[in-house]
Amino acid sequence: MVLNTSVYRKIAIRRCVTPQVKYIVCLALSLFTVNVYAIEKQLNLKDAIQWTLKKNPELKIFEFKQNMLIGRERTANLTPAYELDIEAENFAGSGKFNQFDSAELTVALSSVIEMGNKRSARIALVSSSRALLIAEKEVAALNLMAQVTEKFVEVLAAQQRVLLSENALDLAEETLKIVSQRNRAGATPEAEVKRSKAVIAQANLTVQSEHKRLEYLKLSLAAYWGETSVSFSRVNGDLYQFGHDSDFNSLFAQLENNPAIQIYANEQRLKEAEIRLAKTESNANIKWSVGVRRSQESNDTALVAGFSLPLFAEKRNSGAIASALAERDQVVVDKEVTKLRFRNYLLRAYSNRKQAILTANALRKSVIPMLEEALEDTQLAYQKGRYGYLDYVSARQELLNARRTLIDAASAALIYGAEIEKLTNEALSL
Repeated sequence: MVLNTSVYRKIAIRRCVTPQVKYIVCLALSLFTVNVYAIEKQLNLKDAIQWTLKKNPELKIFEFKQNMLIGRERTANLTPAYELDIEAENFAGSGKFNQFDSAELTVALSSVIEMGNKRSARIALVSSSRALLIAEKEVAALNLMAQVTEKFVEVLAAQQRVLLSENALDLAEETLKIVSQRNRAGATPEAEVKRSKAVIAQANLTVQSEHKRLEYLKLSLAAYWGETSVSFSRVNGDLYQFGHDSDFNSLFAQLENNPAIQIYANEQRLKEAEIRLAKTESNANIKWSVGVRRSQESNDTALVAGFSLPLFAEKRNSGAIASALAERDQVVVDKEVTKLRFRNYLLRAYSNRKQAILTANALRKSVIPMLEEALEDTQLAYQKGRYGYLDYVSARQELLNARRTLIDAASAALIYGAEIEKLTNEALSL
């Protein structure tokens, strides 16, 4: 997304010569840098993203998951535990075994010899899980950045809509002055004066509504880094700076850079580690024990030793291996499905962005200038009695609609650009 750090400043412009000049001054002041940090606190997109990545609780969850995997890694690195076995026989029975004199006491130490490099397979599985967790965190961060960017653009557009609503109020007041002059001259009925006053009342409601919407959007933006109140007055950015497009094939080739695609490579490595661990289970562990046995009756001692080995372990483990292989193959298919879905998203964002830029440029360069001239001509003609009230109002409304469409198109172009950047993990060139 292309948003520079130009600073906005709100000033009173009601005394400008014409409503058209008032709007141009508002727009110009919203695009050029002015040093007003001593007056009001500004927010740029870079700071909004940095605060979100630092404070958003969605990313803090990964710290706990990382600690969990560290614990799992310590456990996986452990060798089999030793067991102390104590066994007593031939006591508390009948006859000569009714006492402890004929008892036999055995104390033995036992453990397991792991076969098939099970320990290294467990460690490799945890390492792959940690790599996958890092990729998942990158995906979450990228999604958050895209959401913050979209909300930032909405605030930026809302600021322009506030200016537009104030400009519409200026135009309505200018219209009332002209209509009142014609009414006093007897050229316009009183009904047109009342209609003009009603338009002013509606314009005032629109101004209030746009201010409320702006405050809500600012609060929604601040919520991304955990603030419950807005600590900034305005956001800085250029709503009409779109950058340059790459061709679609180049953008599609960059889809491989998307962490959501790369995550499948990490997930595939995780599944490979699970397969290796499952295969090691086909090698049965050998359980051994060694100890000392003492006979109370003869007061003699002897060594005892033994081992045990499960049979048919490979056959019993074949189902787990088959399941792990199927899960690995599914990851490969899921990756291709995701790439196809992302390609459709990219195509939609690419096409819509081009159309939005085309619309915005056409409105700025030709449509709006012509409508401004048409409004001036219509206003002069109305004052001279050559045009009626509806002609004058229609010309004014057409200009306001075009300016509103310009804001919508420009914000759409930036939002679609942010979606392209999220999909490709690359910034659009200037």
